[in-house]
Amino acid sequence: MENFTVTLYILAGILLGAVWTFTFYFQTMGISTTLVSSNKKTDETTPMRAKEAEHDEHGPKTTAEIQAQMDMVSNAIEEGAKAFLAAEYKYVGVFVVLFGAMLFAFMGLGANWNKAVYTTIAFIFGASTSVLCGYIGMSIAVKANVRVASEAFRGAQGDLKDPFIAAYKAGAVMGYSLCTISILALYVLVCLYSAVVFVNALTGTAADSQDMYECVAGFGLGGSTIALFGRVGGGIYTKAADVGADQVKLDGLREDDPRNPAVIADNVGDNVGDIAGMGADLFGSFAESSCAAMIVSATSNDLHSNWGVMCFPMIVGASGLFVSAATSLVATTFNPPSNPDQVGVCLQHQLIISTVLMTPVAWLISSWVFPAEFAVSVVAVCTPFDVFLCLVAGLWSGLAIGLATDYYTSNLQPPVKELAENSKHAATNIIYGLALGYKSVIIPISCLSFTIFLAYTLAGMYGVALGAIGILSTLAVGLTIDAYGPICDNAGGIAEMSWMPMDVRDNKTDPLDAAGNTTAAIGKGFAIGSAAMVSLALFGAYVTVKLPEGATADVNVLDPVIFAGVLMGAMLPYWFTALTMKSVGKAAGEMVNEVMRQFTEKGLLKPENRDVKPDYARCVEISTVAALHEMIAPGILVMLSPLITGYLLGPRALAGLLVGILTSGVQVAISASNSGGAWDNAKKYVGGGGLSWMKDSAGNPVALKNSVYHKNTIIGDTVGDPLKDTSGPSINILVKLSAIISLVFATSMPNWNDSGYLLRALGM
Repeated sequence: MENFTVTLYILAGILLGAVWTFTFYFQTMGISTTLVSSNKKTDETTPMRAKEAEHDEHGPKTTAEIQAQMDMVSNAIEEGAKAFLAAEYKYVGVFVVLFGAMLFAFMGLGANWNKAVYTTIAFIFGASTSVLCGYIGMSIAVKANVRVASEAFRGAQGDLKDPFIAAYKAGAVMGYSLCTISILALYVLVCLYSAVVFVNALTGTAADSQDMYECVAGFGLGGSTIALFGRVGGGIYTKAADVGADQVKLDGLREDDPRNPAVIADNVGDNVGDIAGMGADLFGSFAESSCAAMIVSATSNDLHSNWGVMCFPMIVGASGLFVSAATSLVATTFNPPSNPDQVGVCLQHQLIISTVLMTPVAWLISSWVFPAEFAVSVVAVCTPFDVFLCLVAGLWSGLAIGLATDYYTSNLQPPVKELAENSKHAATNIIYGLALGYKSVIIPISCLSFTIFLAYTLAGMYGVALGAIGILSTLAVGLTIDAYGPICDNAGGIAEMSWMPMDVRDNKTDPLDAAGNTTAAIGKGFAIGSAAMVSLALFGAYVTVKLPEGATADVNVLDPVIFAGVLMGAMLPYWFTALTMKSVGKAAGEMVNEVMRQFTEKGLLKPENRDVKPDYARCVEISTVAALHEMIAPGILVMLSPLITGYLLGPRALAGLLVGILTSGVQVAISASNSGGAWDNAKKYVGGGGLSWMKDSAGNPVALKNSVYHKNTIIGDTVGDPLKDTSGPSINILVKLSAIISLVFATSMPNWNDSGYLLRALGM
């Protein structure tokens, strides 16, 4: 009966997630993309207002012309995004087949063939689920951006309510669909593998449930493998276009000027990198944290036969869907924002409300599922209250990381304002931005350190895995506000490329996008924080698997092999960053050359050629080819580093490598993401008239677009783009993927006290 109740609860959460997904999807798709409405006095013959037309090199445009241009632009963005994902997934498909074959062979030869089969199946299942989640997110994003732009055009001047709700609901489609599919896929896999164990027991075959849960780890491996290519490939794509487009903005073009051939590729990149890539990334975090918890709990004699405990990660996920659904009503129904000052506050409240609501729910499910006392990991006596504390430590640490990220990246907060005020020179803008990013590491690392200490003290490595699950327990809300940002960014691009009145971009989509930059940074903070917790939990599982039976789970850093591994691991995030940054620079250089060629040959900037259309497709092709080629080297580095270390140098060197990657990678990722986010919002702060000393005679703020300050913030934003959208968020994949590869391949590697095959050949 208890097993039935657990199953019913998980399925209820899945059903709610599906209902919320389809509700928000149909509401989003129900928004008209026709610009003329009964509440706006404009028709097909009414041009833009004279004040706005003065600043438009294309001259006055009728609503019909704006409509036609908007349809063309939105279709081009959608086609470009789908074409890139199709090309990327072909590469990824080949990789999944090859890596799956290698996984099968290594595990079969080093462990046993049954385990190899089930791990490989889980790997392919996880990879397929990750692809599906990313594609769903991208699909709704490219449909929603034009609808947000349409709502901004039709609405009253300065009123942000309708475009905000449209962007939020579209982001929610990604958030709820990903969480729902993730829980469902993992639950189905666990049920199938549990059935295999049961059948094996009936037939007298050796039935080891611990081995089967270790096979489930292949699910997380598949998810993070796709996330690696989604983040790296998508990040290179979007930043090659963005940086290339930004470079020509310095010649006097407006942001997303339709005469710039790179702008379509730039907007395509927002969808494939920040939407599809982020979806795959956080799916990987959910899968790996769940797998880590199940693997560690399967080693406990008190827990391995308790179905509710083994499904606890999915129970937490289902509970998070209930909480997130209630939280979303605040933003969409009860208190949606209507002016720029309310947008960031509303999104911040989503994090706070969901965390507050999830806290008592965490206690209820902990006391319901766990026995009064049990032993797990290195702790002899644990209680449901210990489980609750581990969950809420992660939950509230996630909130603290989100609020700290908001503080350091929001243009409503002092750090970004200080950065903007010190942008008289490009050099000072860069210096202040770097300092801001480095300083922003303090609070997240302190929170993670406290959570890890508390969780490990209470429940060992199982507690650490619970902490990671706690961070991700309200993932639907986190993904919603994360996807909201790129959707608003694209809406602003569409508004400008479609020749809409300037107030649509300046006074509506830009304020929405500025808040979106902050929520995107918060999403990256969640991803990085959960990656640190997940990596440590997987590291503990790896050490447990590799240590001789009866040995304590200690890793001695004074062991020269381990210490050498630590130093090598600490270096890898920098090597990885160098590869991805250089790839963006190389591709951006090609983009700039192409844009300048079109300016020269087509005369795009000449007034008499204002009806000549740029070759957008060529720039999309440049970004696509660059992303597909340049993602290979970073991918190989991440995938092969732990394998080469483990097999050639030995499992102790690999343990050191994982410690070094975790310690160094988290710091680099947080500082890179926050510096980039702050530089971006400083640009919008200056362009929107935020500088304290720049006022007109009536005391109103004056926008400084194309001023020296604005150009310097564009330079800072250009430097920060690959940091926040390519290297920074990709490093957390490096951290997670290295750990889970080590765990999955652990049983086929040399024994703990043995040297690797290379060192043996050298007589060491």
